[in-house]
Amino acid sequence: MKKPSAIYLDNAASSWPKPDETWQAMEHFMRSVGANPGRSGHRLSIEAGRILLEARDALAELFGIDDPLRIVFTRNATESLNLVIYGILRPGEHCVTTSMEHNSVMRPLRALEQKGLEVTTVSCSSQGELDPQKIEKAIKKNTRLIVTTHASNIVGTLMPVDEVSEIARSHDIPFCIDAAQTAGAYPIDIEAMNIDLLVFTGHKSLYGPQGTGGLYIREGLEKKLEPLMRGGTGSRSESQEQPNFMPDKYESGTPNTVGIAGLEAGTRFCLEQGIAHIRAKEEGLTHMLIEGLGSIPGVTLYGCGDEKRQVAICSFTVRDLSPSEITMQLDEEFGIMSRPGLHCAPIAHQTIGTSPHGTVRLSAGYFTTDEEIAVAIEAVTKIAARSHNQG
Repeated sequence: MKKPSAIYLDNAASSWPKPDETWQAMEHFMRSVGANPGRSGHRLSIEAGRILLEARDALAELFGIDDPLRIVFTRNATESLNLVIYGILRPGEHCVTTSMEHNSVMRPLRALEQKGLEVTTVSCSSQGELDPQKIEKAIKKNTRLIVTTHASNIVGTLMPVDEVSEIARSHDIPFCIDAAQTAGAYPIDIEAMNIDLLVFTGHKSLYGPQGTGGLYIREGLEKKLEPLMRGGTGSRSESQEQPNFMPDKYESGTPNTVGIAGLEAGTRFCLEQGIAHIRAKEEGLTHMLIEGLGSIPGVTLYGCGDEKRQVAICSFTVRDLSPSEITMQLDEEFGIMSRPGLHCAPIAHQTIGTSPHGTVRLSAGYFTTDEEIAVAIEAVTKIAARSHNQG
C-alpha cells in the first residue's frame, strides 16, 4: 500500500489510507458480482448475499457475538443511533445520557424532548471522564434507555462502560454504546461488557468505506425496537407487513453491498492484525502526542492525558490563535491534515471548557508512523512560537 504524501491526522473523522484489501474487495464486487442480494435466485445474487453473510460473520467474530444475524447493517453510526433512539423511546419516558455525546445522540434526543421525552444529561469532568454513579443516580422509574459514547470524539477519553452496563443490567434498562471511535481500535466483547445495543461505523477504525455501519441488537430487544423505515427486504414478499425477524426487520431496501464488501475486508484486516496489536500501536502514538503537545509553551492540551485511558485522539489550542487558523497553517505550511472547531459535539466542548470556538484535533490511526507524529509536534511547536513572538 502506497502511503499518501500528506500527513493525515484526521482518522477520527474517517480513516485514511485504507488497506489494499478494502478497495480490492469493492472492485471485485463491482467487476464480478454487482447483483442485488436476496432479490433474485441467480448465482450473482446468491454471491451478493454471501458477501453480506460473511461481513456479519467477520463483525460477529470481532465483537464476540454468537449470532451474526443480530447485526443490522446501516449507512453509519448516526443512522444506527437514530434507529435505537427513535425505535425505543416514547413521550413520557426517560433517557439518560452524558455531556460528552456527539450530536448523533443529542439531536434525536432533543427532537424527542420537544415531544415529551425526558432527558437527563449526566455531567462529565473537564477531562471528559464519567462517574458511573451519576448514571445510577439519574435513573428513574420511567427510564427506558441509557446511551453513552464509548470514547469521546474530541479528547478520546474512554467511558467506564463496564460499570455503566452493570448498573443498566441491575435496573433492567437497555444500554446502548456508541462505538464510532472504538470499533476496530479497542477490544469490544458484547458478552463480557453486557452490551445490549452496539452502534458502530465502518469508515473509521474498521477501515471500511464511508456509507457503512451497523447495529448489534441483543436477543429480545427487537420486540421493543421499532424499525426506522419499512419496505422491501427480499423476504416474506407475499406480505404487506414488515418482517418481524432479524435482521430483515431493520434492513429495508437495497443494501450498500459494494460498501459492505469493503467493510468485511476492513474488519478482516483488523482481525488479522489483532485488536491488541492495533491498540498497542495507537497507544504508543497517543503517548507521543500527549508528551509532545503537552510540553509546548502556549499550547493547552485537553483530556485525561493518559494513553491507557483514551483512544488515539488529542485536542489542543494555541494561545492567541483560533483553531481554524492553526489547522490552515498545519495544512498549507506542513502538509498536516487536522480538524478544527466543535467536531459535531458542542455539549462536549462546553464540558471541557472550549466552547464556542472548539479545538484542533489530531487523530492518529494504525497507518500513522512515529515520524509523522514527530513532524506534527514540531509543526505545532513552530506555530506556537511564531504566535508568541508576534504577540
